[in-house]
Amino acid sequence: MTQAVANDKPVKENDLIFAPETEQYTKFHLDRKDLNVSPGNQFHQWFQEAKANKVALPESTIFSTARLPSGRVSSRTVLLKELDKEGNLVIYSNWGTSKKAKDIESNQYASLTFFWKELERQVRIEGITEFLTNEESQIYFDTRPRASRIGAWASPQSTPLQNRQELEDKVKEVENRFEGVDKIPCPPFWGGLKIKPLEWEFFQGRTNRTHDRFSYTRESVDDNSWTIQRLSS
Repeated sequence: MTQAVANDKPVKENDLIFAPETEQYTKFHLDRKDLNVSPGNQFHQWFQEAKANKVALPESTIFSTARLPSGRVSSRTVLLKELDKEGNLVIYSNWGTSKKAKDIESNQYASLTFFWKELERQVRIEGITEFLTNEESQIYFDTRPRASRIGAWASPQSTPLQNRQELEDKVKEVENRFEGVDKIPCPPFWGGLKIKPLEWEFFQGRTNRTHDRFSYTRESVDDNSWTIQRLSS
């Protein structure tokens, strides 16, 4: 049995079988006494440790959304840009034409997943989304390279293109529109999205796949009291 791939070369079914598990997670462990009472502070600690251990792009995260009423889930990699003092996480993107925008129109819940292989750690967050104002988004937008700001205006994200040239023509059109303009305004369809956590899960790999997992949960985003529980691996 074979499977077709993009370059039309067949792939044998046996080529897709994973090798037996041999590598064990042995670097760290996680105990209840090690946890900060605040999940935001715990995340900040782990994030700093990921940076100190030279994890590649520790801010990269899988952002998952689901559309209603179908319940169909979609995921993509984005970059975390902020962890605010309330423990909310902020990402930036196109919210006009993208698939995630259409998902959030029907369903305000979303999740983030961070995986730091070098530390054998994973963090999952589930929460409610809330858009930043255009004024708030402008602050971050001003820090982006000019080409990225042009691209935000030019690309109708996720919509079909006839070819690459069509996109490049759109970029050229926007470059001409903002020629000589230093402060390019943030597009009304582009900006920040805040994920306000209802649940955090901290995963530390252990030997024999008996991992350490702890969850922080609360009833609502207005609740400042977190319930911490150890979970079975």
